[in-house]
Amino acid sequence: MKETRETFVIAPGNWLGMLGGGQLGRMFCHAAQSMGYKVAVLEPAAQCPAGVVADLHIQAAYDDAQALDRLADLCAAVTTEFENVPAQSLARLQQYVRVSPDPRCVAIAQDRISEKTFLAEAGVPVAAHAAIRNDEDLSQLDHRLFPGILKSSRMGYDGKGQVRVNSVDDAHSAWKSMGGVPCVLEAFVPLVSEVSVVVARDVSGNAVAYHPSTNEHRDGILAISSVDSLAGGTARHEARAQELAKEIAHALNYVGVLCVEFFVLDDGSLVANEMAPRPHNSGHYSIDACISSQFEQQARVMAGQPLGDPSCLCPSVMVNILGDVWFNGQDELREPDWSRVLQVPGAKLHLYGKSDARKGRKMGHVTVLGPTISEAQGRARQVADALGIRWTN
Repeated sequence: MKETRETFVIAPGNWLGMLGGGQLGRMFCHAAQSMGYKVAVLEPAAQCPAGVVADLHIQAAYDDAQALDRLADLCAAVTTEFENVPAQSLARLQQYVRVSPDPRCVAIAQDRISEKTFLAEAGVPVAAHAAIRNDEDLSQLDHRLFPGILKSSRMGYDGKGQVRVNSVDDAHSAWKSMGGVPCVLEAFVPLVSEVSVVVARDVSGNAVAYHPSTNEHRDGILAISSVDSLAGGTARHEARAQELAKEIAHALNYVGVLCVEFFVLDDGSLVANEMAPRPHNSGHYSIDACISSQFEQQARVMAGQPLGDPSCLCPSVMVNILGDVWFNGQDELREPDWSRVLQVPGAKLHLYGKSDARKGRKMGHVTVLGPTISEAQGRARQVADALGIRWTN
């Protein structure tokens, strides 16, 4: 039987394509190139983290038809490093090459209303919520949704496009201030912690899940992710999170790498918060602490190769590095003391090649490995101290 575009194996030495030139694309390039693949990146910015390490940087807009066709002519498979790439661009590419994830999956993840609807219909627990598209939707809001958080349905990430509200009047004012765009109002839940699970699923429906990471956010941006791999999944909510993440990938018929974030409630139950159709910050630990990283999985799935082993080699803590550490209360930029960071046992430094440090901008991360989670956390605290990052654990 002749192999279809969906099932054929792409051998090392061939080209893989990436829409997006950020740090996730950069780490994908490293992983794919280590396996022998060449990578072409389509990105409008002249200088970008992925573009400087890719074998080819096609500088063009994500919806540039000529550039998309050039990418399709060169590459046997294409993926994306962020969910807000135009779904139409992925659909155009899909006419000629293997695209993972499917544009339909990206479109669902791009829109919080569609995402909540899909998760609820798939039987996955979600927080009580309501879609808001007009004034009538606001007038019909259930008082039990307050206090809550109003989130723009599209283009919101890292805490952007979100407003806390305590009443219908608050929700109406917030909605107007956001330009009257479609939104989702979510009721607050008795949150204890947040965990996320990265899943890789291939075209045949095989899926593997990474050990859940426990996440701490500051100002809506992921700051710390901890993975206690020695717990062996004995924590009920961790094992359940892995099961649910796989169920979501299967329900989507997803092909690629997917991250699902969950809220852990005070009774130990889970509700799905959101999903990202790509590798995720909280999965960066897999580069140093796992047999196969999330980025290697992304390349394997694209190429039709067997899935890698997601097993953890040791506990780890990931410390996110924002541009703030170049300032540390000062008005002028000052280079962080990288030598002090690298003196910490088990510290693995990853910088993203961004020359312009700005407050709130993701500049890199440090993954700290240890024989136990307590030792990894102690070492991570040393890294945070060296960078002037507040430590709360």
